[in-house]
Amino acid sequence: MTKAVWGSRIRLVTAVVLTIASASCGDVVRQGTASSYLVISTLEGASGADPTKFGTNVFSDVITINKDDGTATIFEDPGRVTFKLGMKDPGSAGTAVTPTQNNWITLSQYHVQYVRSDGHNVEGVDVPYAFDGGMTGTVGTADLTGGFMVVRSQAKQEAPLAALQTNPIAISTIAKVTFYGRDQTGREVSVTGSIDVTFANYGDPK
Repeated sequence: MTKAVWGSRIRLVTAVVLTIASASCGDVVRQGTASSYLVISTLEGASGADPTKFGTNVFSDVITINKDDGTATIFEDPGRVTFKLGMKDPGSAGTAVTPTQNNWITLSQYHVQYVRSDGHNVEGVDVPYAFDGGMTGTVGTADLTGGFMVVRSQAKQEAPLAALQTNPIAISTIAKVTFYGRDQTGREVSVTGSIDVTFANYGDPK
């Protein structure tokens, strides 16, 4: 199997056909009765074909050709997030509230949903299916950085992404990632951030 090419056999580098929305990573959801909340300091992603290069935009390659043996491979696209803890009652000037262990928040899972700026958001037709993943870590007095999955490998084998393997277009989406957890007294906490994800049959890493 070889990488699909068009015209003069030049690989597709990028063909963005939809407007890319700006990434956002600070949409705090302060729900529930917990006295503390999560703040997303950074939200980044990387192409699984080049997983060490994280950024605020993910250029998701729907199929990658191994440069050594020419085999076709589908990679998951990783994400990376950094949290810090906030207090709903910040205290007064000069007497800031110091979080106690009860205020620490332990993450349990996350949810990824894809949307398009043009409003075409039917899962399995216009955008990949939403999914849930597990995540464990505790945000206390120090920031916490953890990994998650922005795009699953199976999404690239399903509609609408599978068609991009032989189609020289791109699908631009916003991945809305919601992280869920509880403080140490069991009260639920969540926070949502967003990151641009553009799907296409990109040129492969050298």
